[in-house]
Amino acid sequence: MMKKDFGSIMKVSVCVLFAVSLCFVASCKKSPQEPEPVSSEQQIAGKTETESPSPQAPVQQVAEQTKDSAETVTVPDTSTSEQAEVSETPDADRAGLVPVEIELPKPMFVGTPQDTRVPNLEKPRGKPRPPFLAPPGTENVAIGKRIASSDEEPIIGEIEMITDGDKEAADGSYVELGPFRQDVTIDLEAMHEIYAIVIWHYHKEARVYFDVIVQVADDPDFITNVRTLFNNDIDNSAGCGVGTDMHYTETNEGKLVDVLAQGIKARYVRLYSQGNTSNDLNHYIEVEVYGKPVG
Repeated sequence: MMKKDFGSIMKVSVCVLFAVSLCFVASCKKSPQEPEPVSSEQQIAGKTETESPSPQAPVQQVAEQTKDSAETVTVPDTSTSEQAEVSETPDADRAGLVPVEIELPKPMFVGTPQDTRVPNLEKPRGKPRPPFLAPPGTENVAIGKRIASSDEEPIIGEIEMITDGDKEAADGSYVELGPFRQDVTIDLEAMHEIYAIVIWHYHKEARVYFDVIVQVADDPDFITNVRTLFNNDIDNSAGCGVGTDMHYTETNEGKLVDVLAQGIKARYVRLYSQGNTSNDLNHYIEVEVYGKPVG
């Protein structure tokens, strides 16, 4: 009887163990596989990849913004500089000024110096000089006026030729003074309101004259009320002070010194020079002083 009971017990135990083993196998198949441990660096990298937007998105947005901004940009008008230049010129009717007719001699050369090696040289304008505006009645008050010079015996010509009205560059139309610093002084014979001074040194070829200085005064000795209107002596070699004006190339237009805005009143006009890029001599073809008598 004991053996029969023991055998029954064994059979029941085997059945129980078999059932338990089947349950364990089923639970292993149904449970998900646990992930492998992830390091902190991998976690940071993974977070960056998941949080950062797609690189294509900002590029597309920038492209769209660039396209929108390009469509709204207004292209500047190329004539703006020309309009600004015109606007800076006073209106003749509104300001009470009128163009002054300055008769120019015929040009004798084309181009500019190729190798002058002159510092502070202004660039060629490349177009005619704009009209000079001044009060009505303005004229050349230097024509035929008395003139003196530091060189009393010019090498070529006579001093009086500087105010005779002949502005051509032909032989016999210019005065040649000696080397080093020379000056000429024009007596307007009365006080004048001076608006501009035009100088022709020599325009038969392209030259640059050095230490060009223009002064005015109330007396012939240039002691009373001396004022400098133009000075391109950059190293004070002429002894009249360091100038800030630029060197320029001689042309048939001459050099116009505009002093209208300064309200200059004077009787005497003096001009200095000290050689040129071709030689050490000093030359004058014509000097014109545009203004009106005072009173």
